[in-house]
Amino acid sequence: MAKFGEGDKRWIVEERQDGTNVHNWHWAETDCLEWSRNFMSKLFSNLLLLDGEGGLFIKTKKVDKVDGEAYVNIRKGKIIPGYELSVTLSWVGEAKDSAGKSVQKVDGLVEIPYISDENADEDPEVRVSVQDEGPIGKRMKDAMLAKGKPIVLEKVRLYVQSMAKGGPAKDDLEAKKVAPKSNQSAAAAAAPAAPAAPKPAVEAEKKKKAKEGFKTITLTEKFSCRANILFEILMDDNRWKGFTQSNAKISKEVGGEISIFDGSVTGKNLELEEGKLIVQQWRFGSWPDGIHSTVKLTFDELEPGVTIVKLVHSDVPEEDRYGNATVVENTERGWRDLIFHKIRAVFGFGM
Repeated sequence: MAKFGEGDKRWIVEERQDGTNVHNWHWAETDCLEWSRNFMSKLFSNLLLLDGEGGLFIKTKKVDKVDGEAYVNIRKGKIIPGYELSVTLSWVGEAKDSAGKSVQKVDGLVEIPYISDENADEDPEVRVSVQDEGPIGKRMKDAMLAKGKPIVLEKVRLYVQSMAKGGPAKDDLEAKKVAPKSNQSAAAAAAPAAPAAPKPAVEAEKKKKAKEGFKTITLTEKFSCRANILFEILMDDNRWKGFTQSNAKISKEVGGEISIFDGSVTGKNLELEEGKLIVQQWRFGSWPDGIHSTVKLTFDELEPGVTIVKLVHSDVPEEDRYGNATVVENTERGWRDLIFHKIRAVFGFGM
């Protein structure tokens, strides 16, 4: 993840003299670290985690530390959050007897070492410690892990969802969305009524809108190997495990199921032509329910030992189930860095 304020200048349009970012065309970057600290403090301060079950009472005290970086980029109305945070909060537990008399109080910490936009669809690691390692302290720690940890993770998800919606930049974005509509309404009232569009144009627009929210990734890569060898690598369980260092199950039959990257991606084979064509249905676990994409890989052997692979990955959603608008970017980077570049490095097929 790039650090806040270090965007690639090739993709940043210089500021206008009047300060206007027209239609949010270029990157509008907002530092969200202080906002994140305040948000975390509200989430985790004096949070009741256990209320008397087994004679134990546990609640958080306060957020001791939020370190790292957090920002939101907005371009053309699209929200792209970025954050890498570590969070530490303190908690207190009290054990009471059957008469409600306090037996012992203990203090402890909860550490969340890595909350990241790159793992927004996964729960982060949560570490629980207690100052008193005696019998009651151990009971408290176990109860904190069993009952408190799920509540902590639920609050972390609220932060992830809030960042996906724009964090502190959300209100500014909504204001910019509303303003143009007002201007357009006034202009529409003043302008003469436009003639009705022909029916074919309306139908075409409907078809266009049906695919809004999805993108197609196209890549072309060159390898110094025979086409049939590259085809076999992409269709072989063990070779997938070798170059991705993750579990894979790949059927070699049309209609057969596939599961790669430890089950993060699942799907099935749609078309197979040895050494020439692979067409598969892919679905990422972080995508909204019911959404499937199509992967098409064509192999063209220009000369013996030189193969061009053309990828067309269509119907990739722009957002995941959590509202993160980095799906297309992450998927394209995955093809380049985790598949194509790894194959070159592991099997020595570089050009």
